[in-house]
Amino acid sequence: MNEADPLMLNCGTHGERASAVVCKHMLRNEPAPSGFVENSSNPSDLQAWCYRCEEKFEQEGEMTDAFTTFNAMALVCIDCYKEAKARHSLPSN
Repeated sequence: MNEADPLMLNCGTHGERASAVVCKHMLRNEPAPSGFVENSSNPSDLQAWCYRCEEKFEQEGEMTDAFTTFNAMALVCIDCYKEAKARHSLPSN
């Protein structure tokens, strides 16, 4: 595997897929969307967190220990990432 190859994982729902990263808040089945902030424009490096994590990141100014504890990043498959994006993106005005 070279650096351009995505990390693969075996998702219990979707099977063998490329991986992505989301915050723990997106993994909860909350009825209201929590916002979706993508942190990479590279399509092979999908990363996102919610608005609460964005606010914490801005307060901390960088990825501090307090931020990483609050965020609790989770590795998910790209299909789970797309589902989280659809569920947590706020409607555009």
